[in-house]
Amino acid sequence: MKGYLDRIEDNNKAVILIEEKNTEIVLPVHELPTGITESTWLNIKRDKGSFKVISIDYETSKQKAQQAEDLMEKLRKRKKPGKFKR
Repeated sequence: MKGYLDRIEDNNKAVILIEEKNTEIVLPVHELPTGITESTWLNIKRDKGSFKVISIDYETSKQKAQQAEDLMEKLRKRKKPGKFKR
């Protein structure tokens, strides 16, 4: 299954969102792959009732980042001038 590193709290707790289970898990940062950043997608395995991060999903991370960039570009193009002028 796939998870998304949403945020890191207190420099030692990683909050990961798992879409297909509609849940979030909190893991110690030291259990994550080295060099991971927020907004990274992960391959996760359920192991004896707990979750374990297997690896970084580089392909999904790249696709989702591109989708977000495309949406932002669309919004920038649609932006209309405001009613109030300075």
